[in-house]
Amino acid sequence: MPLRCWAEIDLAALERNLHLIRASLPSHIRYVAVVKADAYGHGLQHVAARLMHAGADLFGVANITEAAQLRELGPGWPILLLSPLLPDEDRYVAEYDVAATVSTADEVSRLDAAGRAAGRPISVHLKIDTGMGRLGVWHPEAPRLMERIRGSGHLKLAGVFTHFASPDDDPAFTEEQRRRFLFALDACGISEAAARGLYVHADNSAAIGTMPGASPFNAVRIGLLQFGILPHPGSMLAQVRTEPVFSFRTRVGIVKRLPAGTTVSYGRTRTLTRDSNVAVLCAGYGDGITRSVGNKASILVGGVRCPVMGRVTMDQTVVDVSDVPGVACGDEAVIVGRQGACEISITEFSRWADTIPWETLCSVTKRVPRIYKTALGV
Repeated sequence: MPLRCWAEIDLAALERNLHLIRASLPSHIRYVAVVKADAYGHGLQHVAARLMHAGADLFGVANITEAAQLRELGPGWPILLLSPLLPDEDRYVAEYDVAATVSTADEVSRLDAAGRAAGRPISVHLKIDTGMGRLGVWHPEAPRLMERIRGSGHLKLAGVFTHFASPDDDPAFTEEQRRRFLFALDACGISEAAARGLYVHADNSAAIGTMPGASPFNAVRIGLLQFGILPHPGSMLAQVRTEPVFSFRTRVGIVKRLPAGTTVSYGRTRTLTRDSNVAVLCAGYGDGITRSVGNKASILVGGVRCPVMGRVTMDQTVVDVSDVPGVACGDEAVIVGRQGACEISITEFSRWADTIPWETLCSVTKRVPRIYKTALGV
């Protein structure tokens, strides 16, 4: 069936990105590949399989369903569940051999019981809240919860971590969170030497620049950067020239001529100031071109930036192609990505949508096929 709208996922670029990121890190730092939310909309199983091939050490997922999908790729790959479990999900942690995040004494008791029922210990990562105010035990209370984990007969401590609230724009608070985390680690008896058998992680793509050299930290969580998107220009990894993995494309449905003074799309928010050639594209907010980019975004047609005219509708988007000769039904249009010498990045598109790249990627809907480019990467 011909494609009207699709996303291209360059798995070769993904693999090259992992190797570039790893080469920029100290040799003892392990790579935690965050692949939650369907690998940020890229496709969980395809992405994880390539990252396994490229040498990721641990995979971070959001829920037990994602963990089960990963486990279908094979046994043995370490998986960390980053979100809390519901009580009726506890038994699946042992079944799928997943490490669980624990923040409360109740979770410790429940998972210990699940490990007892399964006849084998369950791995856990203790999360310490140093100022995010979301998951994690509040940092002064961490030693008490650590004691409960160590006293549980069917739990195995596999890691300790925290989550920075504003690593991209508040370095002072990031340093305060790091100080709190290091103090909590010390109070829990986790020295640099004791951390060698654990994953001790706090940093993501945006925070790595503040990671101290001599410390118990031995892993980083990499999400957006492995997909070629820099979350923060000031990051230590800003010099790593990763490549975009994702592009978003559609096709021209019709081209028509409209006179000056015509209003375009719902709400009549755009009035043509000249006689114009307009192209109606075969994608709209039902595919992931968010409604908020109407009258703000541009889309590449024939290698030229063509402005979006009026409101984006569910299944179509109108663009002005008056300055592009010869546009015809079936031509390719690029929403995010490169066409000829021009490029629209996911970051630029997200600014038009008044959002962040994470949300833009996750907003590309399931009716958009993912097409995987699998040529060898390195």
